[in-house]
Amino acid sequence: MSGQQSTVEKQPWYKEYSELGVSVVLAVLGVLVLVDAISMPAIPAQRGIGPDVVPIVVGGALILVAALLARDVLKGGKGEAEGGEDIDLSAPGDWRTVLLLAAAFLANVVLIGLVGFPISGAVLFWGAAYALGSRNFVRDPLVAAGLSLVTYFVFNDLLGVSLPGGPLMGVL
Repeated sequence: MSGQQSTVEKQPWYKEYSELGVSVVLAVLGVLVLVDAISMPAIPAQRGIGPDVVPIVVGGALILVAALLARDVLKGGKGEAEGGEDIDLSAPGDWRTVLLLAAAFLANVVLIGLVGFPISGAVLFWGAAYALGSRNFVRDPLVAAGLSLVTYFVFNDLLGVSLPGGPLMGVL
């Protein structure tokens, strides 16, 4: 048997334990949430449950899930590949779409302070539609503008979350 090679190829350790990366991300997020929750200033007149309880519970849950996932992966557990979707799982990722979506989000971050949410949101929604394959150059900007305005009014007027209006502040 010394001359025969095994037909089962052993995967590199980083592929075999790649799900540990998810566990690390969850643990880091949990620690960040806990640190932020613990550093919240105390409200002197408050009694009972304060605003820091939910972040502490969420941070603790994130760390618990990270530990359970790491334990499962180290014991040989593997997530199942998507079987119900009509996609080729062996095909490489579509980096063009990912980069276009990232560019739309970054454009929103840069523009929101300069031109306000209605315009930057429209750029974000149109950029996302374009990145995901829509090429109707008349309908897409109109839908993006409408969606951005509706989102602005819902957050600004109904929920009381102040969003920057930019140059449209006097018009809206």
